[in-house]
Amino acid sequence: MIKHANNKAIFKVGGGVKGLTAKQEKFVQELIKGKSQREAYKAAYNAKNMSNNSIDREACLLLKNPKVAQRYEELKSKVIKRSEEKAIITAEEIIKEIADIAKDDIKNYLSYRTEKQIVDYREDGEPVFGYRTVIELKNSDDVNTKNIKEISMSKDGTFKFKTYCRDTALYKLAEIFGLNKIQQDKQKLAEERFKHEKEIDSKKYW
Repeated sequence: MIKHANNKAIFKVGGGVKGLTAKQEKFVQELIKGKSQREAYKAAYNAKNMSNNSIDREACLLLKNPKVAQRYEELKSKVIKRSEEKAIITAEEIIKEIADIAKDDIKNYLSYRTEKQIVDYREDGEPVFGYRTVIELKNSDDVNTKNIKEISMSKDGTFKFKTYCRDTALYKLAEIFGLNKIQQDKQKLAEERFKHEKEIDSKKYW
């Protein structure tokens, strides 16, 4: 901001120079923050002795000032652009999270195998072998646990381990990228073709 002798503040915006007073700029800034015209005017100007009707009238006239209106539109466009960019980033992050679930593998968290072991002995002393499933969990410090939905051990020793549903994530990705729409269009085309062929067949008998 550059001060001039006439006490006007010159604000350089988007490569151009817009002449606004400091109070006009304050008014615009307060509007961009989401305040009403009345509140923005009261924040920028001394309106202690003004009625609300007078403030509203002056605020309305101020916003109709070409330079003030242009400055407001410029800042509003920047806010909208930032919001859109933020929304795009958020959407990308959501898609990435869904894709992580869709591509996840239980081997990222545990390993399991079947081991042969002695479960009993016959009368002659020979061992009786059986098999048991051995599950080994990886250290939680070594894996990303964000896709784990449930991990528990019941009183009877039943181990339960669940990740978020991979199929649901795949269907959601298909929906996001329009793959289900393609399938629907194919189905519709096939139904129309079948209907058309049926109509042709029906005419053969006339």
